[in-house]
Amino acid sequence: MKTFNPFDPAAFRTALRDFMDRESLLPAGAAVLVAVSGGADSVALAHLLHTSGITIEIAHCNFRLRGKESDRDEVFVQKFAAQLGVPFHVTHFDTNGYASSSRIAIQEAARLLRYGWLEELRTRLGISVLATAHQMQDSVETLWMNLSKGTGISGLHGILPKQGALVRPLLFATREDVAAYMAAEQLAFVEDSSNASDKYTRNYFRHHVLPPLREAYPDIVRQTGVSIERFREAEMLYRQAVEEYRKKLVEQKGEEYFIPVLKLKQVKPLATIAYELFKPFGCNTHLAAQAADLLDSMPGKFVTTATHRIVRDRKWLIITPLQADISAHFLIEEGQREIQIPGFRISIRIAKNDGRGIPADGGTAYINLAEIRFPLMVRKWKQGDYCYPLGLNKKKKLSRLFIDQKLSLPAKEKVWVLESDKRIAWVMGIRLDHRFRVTEHTEQMLVIKMDSVS
Repeated sequence: MKTFNPFDPAAFRTALRDFMDRESLLPAGAAVLVAVSGGADSVALAHLLHTSGITIEIAHCNFRLRGKESDRDEVFVQKFAAQLGVPFHVTHFDTNGYASSSRIAIQEAARLLRYGWLEELRTRLGISVLATAHQMQDSVETLWMNLSKGTGISGLHGILPKQGALVRPLLFATREDVAAYMAAEQLAFVEDSSNASDKYTRNYFRHHVLPPLREAYPDIVRQTGVSIERFREAEMLYRQAVEEYRKKLVEQKGEEYFIPVLKLKQVKPLATIAYELFKPFGCNTHLAAQAADLLDSMPGKFVTTATHRIVRDRKWLIITPLQADISAHFLIEEGQREIQIPGFRISIRIAKNDGRGIPADGGTAYINLAEIRFPLMVRKWKQGDYCYPLGLNKKKKLSRLFIDQKLSLPAKEKVWVLESDKRIAWVMGIRLDHRFRVTEHTEQMLVIKMDSVS
């Protein structure tokens, strides 16, 4: 990290340009929408960009949380934009009302409202870049907060210089650097009184955690900033390694993902790789650990996240998306020739039994029409269902039949049955019921065919 003289405005602008070029923050000739609260950091950022010859527009959020002080800040930023001769945009929020209706903390409500409006404004104006004034100490505070809560490697990179259209051009500078620039350029700013309160976590770290550390290590902010840059580079290598494991271990088939049990058990470090593999499927650290425990569990065990189910099969961990509830009962009336169920098209016809035998086709059922009572019902199977499997003529629970067929839990959940007069005539795609079989005495057959649809 290069050093510069913050009391020299030209040197500061050069350092800003170098940082933006190194991090590819600003396309050539692009304009910037700058979020300005009126505090020293945002005023300095807007002034630095403007005096560097970059086209800017200023946006200000009035959260109406501090009464007259909030209105004072708005007036200040409006006058500041006028002094620079740049466009000014403002919005007002009922932050307390939004926080109450959304049942979230005030800080989180303000953050969501702010970034939502800024992004909408940026898009509407056709500006390619949105800039906020986070500086190095903000990033260092974020790192310490993440460490205190417990974090993976992504928590070590602090605040990123760029996330999509959002950039933070001041991350190379400390709070003291900004103060020196403000003094050198004789720039005014307003102070947010809530910054003195310790009820917010960040302020507690700012007022009570970093100061004692600074007594022992006076340059802790800048040195931690250097470490953050190294952590970011280490994270890049880490992500590359994780992607290699993902390519080797995760196989996608349609909407399902398969991970071989034996291969994953041999991976080291298992906990870290397992966490990264399971994270895209809704796993936090705790659920990822539970999912890894499936490697040593019996087949059929599973872990459910908000979006997926991870099932221990005999040789695989099978990851399937949770499906929204759908209608699970469909009727086939006499004379009906086709119906649709989720994932399948079912065609129905009547054929004469010519005595030449029944073709072997798991997707088609040949049923003795004399045993059928309309309407037929197609539904998902449920616990307690039973049939008389063809060739066995002995009552058997479907759950037991599925075990004999070695069906995985995801496969079981996709099984439909055809029911006639409350009797299962066909476990669809798996086994016909013996009571509905075609015999030499059968004159007419009901032929039901299943075709998969995407």
